[in-house]
Amino acid sequence: MKKELLKYAGEGPREDGLVAWFALGIDPVAAEEFKQRHENCYFLHPPMPALLQLKENEAGVVAQARSVLAWHSRYKFCPTCGSATKIEEGGYKRVCLKEDCPSLHGVHNTSYPRVDPVVIMQVIHPDGTKCLLGRQKRFPPGMFTCLAGFIEPGETIEDAVRREVEEESGVKVGHVQYVACQPWPMPSSLMIGCLAVALSTEIKVDKNEIEDARWFTREQVVDVLTKGKQQAFFVPPSRAIAHQLIKHWIGMNPNL
Repeated sequence: MKKELLKYAGEGPREDGLVAWFALGIDPVAAEEFKQRHENCYFLHPPMPALLQLKENEAGVVAQARSVLAWHSRYKFCPTCGSATKIEEGGYKRVCLKEDCPSLHGVHNTSYPRVDPVVIMQVIHPDGTKCLLGRQKRFPPGMFTCLAGFIEPGETIEDAVRREVEEESGVKVGHVQYVACQPWPMPSSLMIGCLAVALSTEIKVDKNEIEDARWFTREQVVDVLTKGKQQAFFVPPSRAIAHQLIKHWIGMNPNL
């Protein structure tokens, strides 16, 4: 899915005021030919970081389509019995073709597009003057962002925040407060943004999790947000929830 192109076409408002959008997954081999045949279309290839530059409503359409297409590419066969599946309900359900498959009875999460919950947290120093940001090896040089990780089965949002922060940075967290969320179609995550107050300050980075983590002062963060890449480090762009969580902490009117 990383190299697929997405093309959308709206058929115009219906009587109920809604617009039907269609998504087409394109094989990477045919991508260039497709682009040549549809010169008047706008292409996102690769989807990041271009997706973050779209208007909010446009980004929502692309995110929804990309997540559903990714799901279809991974669930062509029934996870319950291994038989082939077919598409129903306008692409929002896959049904097993085996008549006696248990998945045909009741509601099963394998029959519908999946959403993977991820916590992303702005960790605040106990004295309130600093925030904890980290980076992975694959990040562009100098980029730091909020720590994040998948919620495990049986976990609450708060427990996931505390576990992930301690696993990645060694910092213990107490109070956790939900702030906002953002769909992240890479391929189907829902980023659950939180503020978390640290109970400890010593950083012990797990190199298997992240490359680095540091405490940054309010002044450093304000300079980065106002002066951009002229600083020693930078944060994700404004469309990313990490950027908005950082703004929320320093009180710079975040778009949440």
